[in-house]
Formats: sequence, C-alpha cells, structure tokens
Amino acid sequence: MSIADNIKSLKKETDEIKVKLLAVSKTKPAEDLQQAYDAGQRLFGENTVQEMVEKQEQLPKDIEWHLIGHLQSNKVKYIAPFVSMIQSVDSIKLLKKINKHAEKNKRVIDCLLQIYIADEESKFGLGFDEVIELLRSEEFADLKNIRIRGMMGIATNTDSEKQIKDEYYELKTFFDGMKVSFFRKEESFDTLSMGMSSDYKVAIEQGSNLVRLGSTIFGGRVKKTV
Repeated sequence: MSIADNIKSLKKETDEIKVKLLAVSKTKPAEDLQQAYDAGQRLFGENTVQEMVEKQEQLPKDIEWHLIGHLQSNKVKYIAPFVSMIQSVDSIKLLKKINKHAEKNKRVIDCLLQIYIADEESKFGLGFDEVIELLRSEEFADLKNIRIRGMMGIATNTDSEKQIKDEYYELKTFFDGMKVSFFRKEESFDTLSMGMSSDYKVAIEQGSNLVRLGSTIFGGRVKKTV
C-alpha cells in the first residue's frame, strides 16, 4: 500500500477511538512526508534536531513537529521557534533550557515527561520517584514558558506481549495518579504517548491516546549499501 493508503487506513482506525497519530518520519525524505501531508497527516515526529530543522524549512508551515528523540540541552535553541511538542523531556535541566528559549521566542512550548518503563539500560527517561521530585520542586514552579501536557514511554523491545502490556499499564496508572495529584485543575494535562509500529495496538488497549508510527506509515527503513 502507498503512504497515503496507510495514512487513511490508520486514521480510520485511530480517529474512531480518539487516538492521535504521529507520523515518525526520521530518515525519510521530505517527499515521503509530503505524501503523508497530502493524505491529511499534520503531526510528524523526528528523532534529531538537525533533521527536524531541515524538513521544517522544506515542508508546509502548518505541520506540528514533535521531537521524540533524546534532546541535548545545547540544541534546544534550534527548534524553539517552531516545535509543537517535545516528547522526550527527561530532566529539570532540560526543562529549564526549553523554558529559557521559549521565553526568548515569546512562546509556551508543550512538553511530555519521558518516563523510564523499559527493562533496558539504553533507554532514557525519568523514574517515577524522579517525576514526583521534579513536580514538587521550586525550580519547576518557576518555569512559565513550558506546559507539561502529559507523559511518554517506550516499552522494552521484546516479543513478550505480557511484558509490554504490563509496562504500559504501569505508565497509564502513574499518569492517572500524577494527573490527580499535580494537574487536577489543568485540562491541558491530557496526553499519554505510548506505542510504536510494533506494539501500538497493545498501547492503545492500555490507554495510550497518541501513537508514534514510522514503518507502519512509511515502510521499513532502507539500509544503506557501502
């Protein structure tokens, strides 16, 4: 199926249950993104700052760009003028840097706290206790140019559906608890980003309302030949 066909099929599947679809476009050429855009897709996710900046310059300006890869604080300034959401916030240091550059650009930048739920040391994210400590801190209270919209998690890369289900269930339970404890009066705390092409159906079952799909939309990555 074409990129457009994939988008239409997925939108039919996710729109009915009010789940947002983020097209993960890392390594894909701008032409592929344009095809997805022409099929109605507006949310695109990139792993690197450089790739996001390059594509943002080439593509329509009503695209909502989400940074989903690990973000170094010294690169925030390059995306601060236009990024719609940073999903991979994993420290108060990074939040402060985002806040600084958002203020410079007279913006409030939406962020998700990336939570460490996988049984893999290579993954980034905050532990549950670290999230509570961050949200209780005076440093966080002083940040006026960021808005915490919710949480993001990446499950373990495993064939065990039970393990993936358990990890997503745990994050959904934590998300609900933090909403009650810290964001009870804020309707904007509404986003739980869980699920990729390999496990998005399990993630949706466990309460995800934003899924990050790459190969399901664009096909597998082309391996470079030497």
